[in-house]
Amino acid sequence: MYLHLGQDTVVRQTDIVGIFDLESTTVVAKTREYLKKAEQNKNVVNVSFELPASFVVCARPGTGENTVYITPISAQTLKKRVESGFVPTEER
Repeated sequence: MYLHLGQDTVVRQTDIVGIFDLESTTVVAKTREYLKKAEQNKNVVNVSFELPASFVVCARPGTGENTVYITPISAQTLKKRVESGFVPTEER
């Protein structure tokens, strides 16, 4: 199964390490440090130019590295999509 993160971006659900609310998790210094390091290593993909709401960490099999996707879709909505098996149809 795949998870739609916004725009034209989908990821395999088996690659997802975690889905995080941006506002509540970035109050912790370790999270800000992790995101800063990921950005410096060019492992961050901004899915949209809209206001970001969450980030999704995905493993890159065989590399030992992760990709961080910044998305305007809330963590709760993404979680519901995973749980329901939501598959987006063509965007209108």
